[in-house]
Amino acid sequence: MLRHYKTVNNQIPQTEDEWKGVLTPEQYGVLREKGTERAFTGEYWNHHEPGAYVCAGCGAELFTSDAKFDSGCGWPSFYEALDKSKVEEHIDNSHGMRRIEVTCAACGGHLGHVFPDGPQPTGLRYCINSASLGFKAK
Repeated sequence: MLRHYKTVNNQIPQTEDEWKGVLTPEQYGVLREKGTERAFTGEYWNHHEPGAYVCAGCGAELFTSDAKFDSGCGWPSFYEALDKSKVEEHIDNSHGMRRIEVTCAACGGHLGHVFPDGPQPTGLRYCINSASLGFKAK
């Protein structure tokens, strides 16, 4: 069964207790605590149904199945966001490396990271945690 987002009274949660009430422990760990699920374990890494991938925290549409590709990394990978204004990028110097973190522009939830080693037309690889996503079939 595909996971779908839920909100508090159709509004984005404001407190950490509200977030804990609407997210699973795994989703909370990824979206709110910047965690990472293990490779090849998430619901969407090998998912091929047509549709839109949404933020599990707030439901914002972030990526489409048309931009999804198999990067071999074990996480859902996309070569572009549905709308660049729906995601934000931040420098991440954690774990002894420099990366670009990707967050949901609407709720601030951690999604994953973007790397410059993807396919054309963008050359980007948005490496996104399944736990941070929901899915809307076409």
